[in-house]
Amino acid sequence: MDGNMRASDDRFVDGESVADALRLDGNAAAGILSEIFAADLTAAKAMCANCGVTRAVGALLVYAHGMGTVVRCPSCNGVVLRLGRTPTQLWLDATGARHLVIRAAELTVSATSEPVAHKGRPV
Repeated sequence: MDGNMRASDDRFVDGESVADALRLDGNAAAGILSEIFAADLTAAKAMCANCGVTRAVGALLVYAHGMGTVVRCPSCNGVVLRLGRTPTQLWLDATGARHLVIRAAELTVSATSEPVAHKGRPV
């Protein structure tokens, strides 16, 4: 392997690259995202800052391991979100998303998960 290749470029298990074997869909990030956001972000739309494609977060590619969670765009493989956890903090890097759009109906007033409309009035 030369210095320009990543270690994962040449590793295969049963004909599948190690990176492909570790890849999940965006729904796999629901748990850690729910620790940061009250709304279910898997239904939110994220626009990739790299290629401009907009997809539901649940349709993005997730690589989750001990060091954190990386959410990538399936169109260009650009990093959209990075999440990490320490014993005292949660870190979110969303620089790879131009924006995240969460439907107002997904937001909640309290722990009862009652949907709300504009200005906090229950639906």
